[in-house]
Amino acid sequence: MNKTRCGICPHECDIPEGKRGICTSRKNIGGEIIPEAYGKITAIALDPIEKKPLRMFHPNAMILSVGSYGCNFHCGFCQNHEIAMPHGEINTRRITPAELAQLAREAVPQGNIGVAYTYNEPLINYEFIHDCAREIRNAGLKNILVTNGYINEKPLESLLPHIDAMNIDLKSFTPDFYKKIGGDLETVKRTIKTAHKFCHIEITTLVIPNENENDIEPIAQWLSAISPDIPLHISRFFPRNKYLHHEPTPQETLCELKRTAQKYLKNVF
Repeated sequence: MNKTRCGICPHECDIPEGKRGICTSRKNIGGEIIPEAYGKITAIALDPIEKKPLRMFHPNAMILSVGSYGCNFHCGFCQNHEIAMPHGEINTRRITPAELAQLAREAVPQGNIGVAYTYNEPLINYEFIHDCAREIRNAGLKNILVTNGYINEKPLESLLPHIDAMNIDLKSFTPDFYKKIGGDLETVKRTIKTAHKFCHIEITTLVIPNENENDIEPIAQWLSAISPDIPLHISRFFPRNKYLHHEPTPQETLCELKRTAQKYLKNVF
């Protein structure tokens, strides 16, 4: 069976004819990798920018947020697993990059400053994001990525000149944790270092009880070596997907971890 390799993320899936890669949104059709999710969105909303979360990039602004489906990770604790790891058919709406740019312009009177690619992992729909980002920039608006940071260096560097801000998930600081969810820590660290050279970045770590609390201090130390000004969001876990048996993160744990991270970083939320 003929296979074609996808080069967007480090999985570099060898996809047989007619089949999809790990992310479920990229398919081998006639020996060419086709982004099946191109122009298909599952969610669109005008959100406060702080919800992305971005706290130090145009605070109090609104941002038109769009999502598609699929992901190149398989986190058991995923908060958006219905679209990130869909089973069977999923409802989508078709939209072109030009149409998205028009919707973004129409929302400017409501405080909108651009488009955030979010909800699922946007970078697996790389071609659509790239095309939209150029349209949005041409409209004089901002592009924001909310991503797990699991992308190969070449496509990342091609996209970054069109991106104004990113929130990147740094889910843990241990290789074993990343192996469990289907990724690797070093790729995400490289993405953070590279993105910091091009645009505003903020980092989010979802704190899961008995899983990654001990990672906050080394994460904060490592980020501070890049820049102590990088904002870190310490996010509360709630039971979702395959982690329904877990308790929510105690708020006192988050407060303690915030104090720890503040030893190294100026902006911890």
